[in-house]
Amino acid sequence: MKDFSGRIAVVTGGGSGMGRELVRQLVAEGCNVAMCDVSARGMAETVSLCEAAGLPQGLRITSHVADVSNETDVLKFRDDAAAQLGTDRIHLLFNNAGISGGGSMIVNERAEWERTFNICWGGVYLNTRAFLPMLRAAEEAHIVNTSSMNGFWASVGPDTPHTAYAAAKFAVKGFTEALIADFRMNAPHIKVSVVMPGHIGTGIRDNSLKVQAHTDEDGLNAEQIAQIRTRMTSMGRDPSKYSDADIQRQHAERARRFVSDAPTSAAEAATIILNGVKADRLRILVGPDAELIDRMVRADPDNAYEPEFYERFAAEAGWYPGR
Repeated sequence: MKDFSGRIAVVTGGGSGMGRELVRQLVAEGCNVAMCDVSARGMAETVSLCEAAGLPQGLRITSHVADVSNETDVLKFRDDAAAQLGTDRIHLLFNNAGISGGGSMIVNERAEWERTFNICWGGVYLNTRAFLPMLRAAEEAHIVNTSSMNGFWASVGPDTPHTAYAAAKFAVKGFTEALIADFRMNAPHIKVSVVMPGHIGTGIRDNSLKVQAHTDEDGLNAEQIAQIRTRMTSMGRDPSKYSDADIQRQHAERARRFVSDAPTSAAEAATIILNGVKADRLRILVGPDAELIDRMVRADPDNAYEPEFYERFAAEAGWYPGR
C-alpha cells in the first residue's frame, strides 16, 4: 500500500502521543480516519490540530470514546465508525493504544497489572477481531500492531520490574508474526507489521496514571501518591522524607524529561511507522535505541538481563530507559 489517499484507517489511542501523530499524518496524506481513545478531550485536540493544518476536501475524521480492553466498547466503536464513515470496509488498522504499569507481580496490585496487560495485549486482540470483517471486505488491507523494544527485551533495567507491559508486548509481537501464515492461507490481501519503538517522547507516564485511575484529570491522586510511597519503601528509600507536593513535583519533572530527553519524537515515530507500512515491512524498529538493543539481544541473549549488559546498553544509547 504505497498511497494512503482515499483510504480508510482506524487508529486506537488517537488522543495523544504516537496515535495522535499517526492520525495527523494520515489525514495530511488524504486518508479518512476513525480514532478511539478514553480521553474525549485528547481526541478533540487531535481533531483541532488536523483542522488547523487544513483538511483535504471531503475527508472525514471521527472520534469515539472507547476502552480498548472492553469488548463492548470496541464493538460499539466499530459499529459507530462504520455508520459515521458510511462504509463496510477499512484499509488500515493501527492497534496503537497502550499504557505502562503493573511492573511487579509482587509490589503492584493485581488490578494494575491486569489493566496494563489487558489494554496493551487485549486491545490489539479485540480490535483485530472486531475490524477483521471490514479489513477482509477491502481490496487490500494492512494491520499495524504496536509492540515495543520490550517485546523482545523484557527490561527497563536490572532493578526495575517490568512484567505486565513486557508480557503484553511479547504477546503482540508473537500474535502479529503468527498472523502471517494465517492471512497467507485465508486472507492473502491483508498484510501485517509489528512496530517496536524505543523511548519515544510521549505523555505515556501521565496518560497511564489517568487510565489506571479512570480519570482525565492531571496530576497524581492520593491513592497514586500512596502507591509511590510503597514503591519507595520496596526500593530501600525513606518516603517520609518527601511531602505529597515533593512527589507531585518529582513525577511532573520525570514526565517532562521523558518527553524532552527522548531520542525520537512522536511525530518522527509516526513517520517511521507509515514509511514502514508503505515498504511492507514486517518489523518496524522505531528509534536508534530500539535498533541498538535489537542487535545487542541477538548477539548475547543469555546475558541480556544481567546488570553489565544493561550498563553497556545505557552507555551506548546515551539514555536511561528505566520508567
